[in-house]
Amino acid sequence: MIKHIEELIKSKLNILEIKIADFTANHQNHKTYDSGGHYQAIIISEDFEGLSLLERHKKIYDILGDLMKKEIHAFSMKTYTPQEFNTLNEK
Repeated sequence: MIKHIEELIKSKLNILEIKIADFTANHQNHKTYDSGGHYQAIIISEDFEGLSLLERHKKIYDILGDLMKKEIHAFSMKTYTPQEFNTLNEK
């Protein structure tokens, strides 16, 4: 599923880097778990330039679309422009 998510996002955005971790196994024993993956992502794209955090996340959720109904239960993300990411690494 990670590869599918990456390819889907890359098909819609100019991605400099994307890393997705799968934490589904941490949730499968929960009483309320009823399927769907739990993912965390770091996404670096020039397409985030000038967008608020909310607009960036909305853009990703729009790309994921119907996957959010069943295949993906939770998708947390950190979204950066290349400049923002480079500034983080300089600290």
